[in-house]
Amino acid sequence: MLHSDKIYVAGHTGMVGSAIVRKLTAEGYNNIITKYSSQLDLRSQQAVEAFFEQEKPAYVFLTAGKVGGIMANNTYKAEFLYDNLMIAANIIHASFKNKVNKLLFLGSSCIYPKLAPQPLKEEYLLTGNLEPTNEPYAIAKIVGIKLCENYREQYGCNFISAMPTNLYGPNDHYDLQNSHVLPALLRKFNEAKQAGISSVTIWGTGNPKREFLHVDDLADACYYLMLNYNEKLFINVGTGEDISIKELAEMIKDISGYQGGLVWDSSKPDGTPRKLMDVSRMHELGWKHKIDLRDGIRSTYADFATWSKNLQQ
Repeated sequence: MLHSDKIYVAGHTGMVGSAIVRKLTAEGYNNIITKYSSQLDLRSQQAVEAFFEQEKPAYVFLTAGKVGGIMANNTYKAEFLYDNLMIAANIIHASFKNKVNKLLFLGSSCIYPKLAPQPLKEEYLLTGNLEPTNEPYAIAKIVGIKLCENYREQYGCNFISAMPTNLYGPNDHYDLQNSHVLPALLRKFNEAKQAGISSVTIWGTGNPKREFLHVDDLADACYYLMLNYNEKLFINVGTGEDISIKELAEMIKDISGYQGGLVWDSSKPDGTPRKLMDVSRMHELGWKHKIDLRDGIRSTYADFATWSKNLQQ
């Protein structure tokens, strides 16, 4: 991938896409194509194919999609399935038709069965039932993986897939209803601290364990994979370390400086009991994460504070 090669980052305004743009820019790439959703509806096959025919990108990072936490996944099931299916199918097919050199499709750790053995190995895909709360999203991501595999097998396309664990970092969404657990907790504790509220209520029991990867580490991994990985089988990207939601809440409480108590609402769903990635293949390839969870949350809290101030203005 030459510095002058035309690179399309689909979903550049999102947390992952924006991190990949930052990484590519820092590495000296100067021909990055981006389009806002208002300019290009990735759910439209006609619009996507016209864009690819005009731009002819040599490399594609497919990070675009409709994302959210348990509440959003449960509420907007049809949209999560349809939007993500169409985006993956349109971009992957257009990349094939326009002879893209290489494409990287990003999935999610929710593709694995709810009760799969831990840590999650790539070969566990499709060995059991999915977690019901995010099944539509997971199915769309599995289709993306299979599109990459089969376009490679049938047409010889160098299309690869990576499955990141739970992400956090700059440019995240902090909506209390629709965001993921870590950004939602950052906002909850900050608002409780500002308002002097005596306790914070958190969904579930706090027992499930989750793995968290800073989005800048993911962007670094995506860049590494684009340069070094050319296999059919998708690859896990994570830290290989997890933490309970209860421990995470205590860590964020400490970083935010909130002095009140925690109340656990066990009437709300926990989701999958545990989701720890087996990242041995990524380590063998020569890549490891660099950002410690506490350090990453501390810097993300500063990003949230800026977001919060902008929201209030």
